[in-house]
Amino acid sequence: MWYNKWFGTYYYDLLYAHRDDTEAHLFINNLVLLLKPAANARILDLGCGKGRHALYLHQLGYAVTGVDLAADNIAYCKQFETDNLEFHIHDMRRYFRINNFDCVFNLFTSFGYFEKLHHNFLAAQSAAANLKPGGFLVMDYFNAYFIENNLQHDTIVCKEDVVFRISKKIENNFVVKTINVEDKNVTDTFYERVELLYPHHFEELLQKVNLTIVHIFGSYDLAAFDKSTSPRFIIIAQKN
Repeated sequence: MWYNKWFGTYYYDLLYAHRDDTEAHLFINNLVLLLKPAANARILDLGCGKGRHALYLHQLGYAVTGVDLAADNIAYCKQFETDNLEFHIHDMRRYFRINNFDCVFNLFTSFGYFEKLHHNFLAAQSAAANLKPGGFLVMDYFNAYFIENNLQHDTIVCKEDVVFRISKKIENNFVVKTINVEDKNVTDTFYERVELLYPHHFEELLQKVNLTIVHIFGSYDLAAFDKSTSPRFIIIAQKN
């Protein structure tokens, strides 16, 4: 799978370095103010990457578990583990700890990667199973309407003497990104392939796994969702 090669690499981290801790902290602060987790709440960061959200949630005092499929990401995160902060290699399509978490966070479009569409259901089903009754799932996805209407097909990004030549297209209802990397005498090619999931897709999916949508937002400052202008599609759903 493309994500096995791309996630956890130096080039992935470099390309998305603008997604910094300040942005992550703003988003988490807004979610905590809205959801008001108890002081002893257990939170699962599902698709935690290098742990920027999990680490900050831990700093706020919560018991946090981060899981990710990329072994390199988890190896990096392990250095930060404490009694109330742990990280594991795990596939989000499989159950982790049933009825264990007060909140499950799935952030920065960590969904919609799968080759088989049924696997979206498996991932949502597992997220719901990991929640305690009454617990909250937070899903942060791109706004498919906005992406469809504002897709930049070809761009060049230069960071630390590394040149990224990026092309994007919509193919079979997926946003397909080809990333050609030029680093001194080294060249490589990576891919991203993420499904265009619209609000009705999430509504149908979450209803099937016994989750009720209670909030929808369009940005990390939790502004109202507008399908034409919002960069993000952020769902908060509660386990029935």
